[in-house]
Amino acid sequence: MAKSNTSNISIRMDAKLKADAEALFESMGMNLSTAFNIFVRQCLREERIPFEITANCNPNARTKAAMLEAERIAHDPNVKGYTDIDELFKELKS
Repeated sequence: MAKSNTSNISIRMDAKLKADAEALFESMGMNLSTAFNIFVRQCLREERIPFEITANCNPNARTKAAMLEAERIAHDPNVKGYTDIDELFKELKS
């Protein structure tokens, strides 16, 4: 009897997402397992996730203000920066 080179994995997924994916992949002539294997092989081939992952969201006003403040601080020559963590902690304690 030949030894199997496969192993099982378990993935938690929203039930509707799974059903929609199964329907899509079935229309392409494959099952979810085959589609997942194709995805993993492509990741390994490209040494990355083979598509861009982005956060499709817009920050609220408070977050935008914080981002602008951080940008201002980063470019303000009067704001002291640290390259030595010990120096930072020493100054925080004083």
